[in-house]
Amino acid sequence: MSTEHQKYSTENQSTVIRQYAEKRGISIIRTYADDGKSGLVLGGRNSLKKLFDDVKNGSADFSCILVYDISRWGRFQDADESAYYEFVCKEAGITVHYCAEQFENDGSVSAGIIKHVKRIMAGEYSRELSVKVFAGQCRLITLGFRQGGMAGYGLRRQLIDERRNPKALLAHGEHKSLQTDRVILVPGPPDEIEMVRRIYRLFSEQGKSEKEIAYILNAEGVLTDLGRPWNKATVNQVLTNEKYIGNNVYNRVSFKLKKTRVVNSQDQWIRSDQVFEPIVNLDIFRTVQQIIRERNRRFTDSEMLDGLARLLSEKGWLSGLIIDEAESLPLSSAYCSRFGSLLRAYQLVGYSPGRDYEYVEINKLLRTMHSNIVGEAITSIERLGSKVSRSLKTDLLRINDEFTASIVIVRCFRTSTGRLRWKIRFDTGLCPDITIACRMNEANQQVLDYYLLPRIDMESSKIRLAEENGVFLDVYRFDTLDSFFYFTGRTPIRSVA
Repeated sequence: MSTEHQKYSTENQSTVIRQYAEKRGISIIRTYADDGKSGLVLGGRNSLKKLFDDVKNGSADFSCILVYDISRWGRFQDADESAYYEFVCKEAGITVHYCAEQFENDGSVSAGIIKHVKRIMAGEYSRELSVKVFAGQCRLITLGFRQGGMAGYGLRRQLIDERRNPKALLAHGEHKSLQTDRVILVPGPPDEIEMVRRIYRLFSEQGKSEKEIAYILNAEGVLTDLGRPWNKATVNQVLTNEKYIGNNVYNRVSFKLKKTRVVNSQDQWIRSDQVFEPIVNLDIFRTVQQIIRERNRRFTDSEMLDGLARLLSEKGWLSGLIIDEAESLPLSSAYCSRFGSLLRAYQLVGYSPGRDYEYVEINKLLRTMHSNIVGEAITSIERLGSKVSRSLKTDLLRINDEFTASIVIVRCFRTSTGRLRWKIRFDTGLCPDITIACRMNEANQQVLDYYLLPRIDMESSKIRLAEENGVFLDVYRFDTLDSFFYFTGRTPIRSVA
């Protein structure tokens, strides 16, 4: 089930399934339940994936699977995906029963037709619901209510009732409990407000870059709203977000039906201006945006190459890290996108890099990234109330004194045929229960996705990944580590009871 307030509660489903089993003399020996998870995609439904794993590896000690109805099997947008998962079970000699449906899943023509229609209807329901929810969210945005997301440095989330009377400030991780309540943004503590205004002055009046501002704040011991050091990106977020002038903006990025994340053009943004109390002067904000627009203007190919040639003349050699640190140039990823690869851009300015230079710089970046990811993982796990210890020598994480996890960065490389590959090596000395493989993008500058690989399912000491790996490996793939953090969370016995 995707929410706690619906007719498809797991308790209701369990009751119907139990009655179905009793009438047919079936003994229920195990339950797979995904509470609070959407059925749109397989990702995040760890119990369902465990069921398929048990079926495929032959460890299933049951002969049939009882499901409440077809929609609980999944509201997959492709009806063939739903049919495929049922076929996997059927091929293993395990039948699937839909307990609340008005037909027997007996393989007959009529059952096949009804199943296909209902699978399409289940997917269509999600599409229609997505449209209705989006329309409702857009309406609330225009009324001045916040729709999700953290408040940000210098701001706080204020809970209000249906009459707009203030109730309480929401701390990080807290959510409203009443459907009629709403959330707005209000100014935070005076010292944070002054710091935000100072960031704007440093940028607009003193000409400091985001990197320089981050260095100043870190040197003074100032932390972000998440208690972390500042960096170029966090400073830029403060300088560019319209919430600091009281505007409510929504739909910058969309991820509808859990498909591809899309960055929307400004004409698709939903906005309501001056609905929150601003903490930054409008004229200063506009000045900052004009500076950023001028700095981020689209360079022509010749301008990018001329700048790269000047950088080469100054430094004597080039790397992705050197390019990213240059304030007057686009990021190295822009060169990769424009010219196909950094190597091609190097060739166009007459530079033949020594492989060792590039390799060393990438290694430095990956080491820093690994440390940051491990640190952020520890913070996220502890925020959920769980215990985690870190080995200073190996970075092995021990969580709740129950299992261990190891985070590894997996470099991307291109084969002689032009295809991208990733090699994951498992640490047979540490033998972590779960290996979290952070798969890098082609430029080895950012994490592409994550693979959560349990030791019990990994028979080899290393595996080789392609861009597409089929369901047997990609079932472990996730876009974020949210599923892993959720898995580490603990639930008090009283709340379960």
